[in-house]
Amino acid sequence: MRVSTRSDYALRALIEIASRDEPGPLSADAIGKAQDIPHGFLQAILADLRKADILVSQRGPSGGWRFARSPADVSIADVIRAVDGPLVSVYGLRPEAVDYKESAASLKPVWIAARRALREVFEQVNITQLAEGNLPSSIGALIADEDAWQPH
Repeated sequence: MRVSTRSDYALRALIEIASRDEPGPLSADAIGKAQDIPHGFLQAILADLRKADILVSQRGPSGGWRFARSPADVSIADVIRAVDGPLVSVYGLRPEAVDYKESAASLKPVWIAARRALREVFEQVNITQLAEGNLPSSIGALIADEDAWQPH
């Protein structure tokens, strides 16, 4: 799996909004400066997050971006789907929609299993946990395995 720049920036922007001590919306400029995200790229990402009902925008001098729902109800999977589409796709198709010739048919269940494994992690971690640095114990167990840190 490759985490896109869009997904990374979207998650960083949401963490920035959730980490604020002050109530009220946060401007795109403030988000971009805090996380070193290019303004034009950030605007497109914020629009995608608005379409997915993760964020809402507020106009005016004290305007900006805020969560449409609790950040505890927004998972990493929700964010990735909002800005990049399905967690796993095979040449643009969902794994269950891919058809192979007989000799390669065993690939389909592998792609489906990979999607399930990603869901296990990405659907259980929410923006509040990321903002607080308080990840679920199951994540701690996965990263405690030294092999998880190896670049292979």
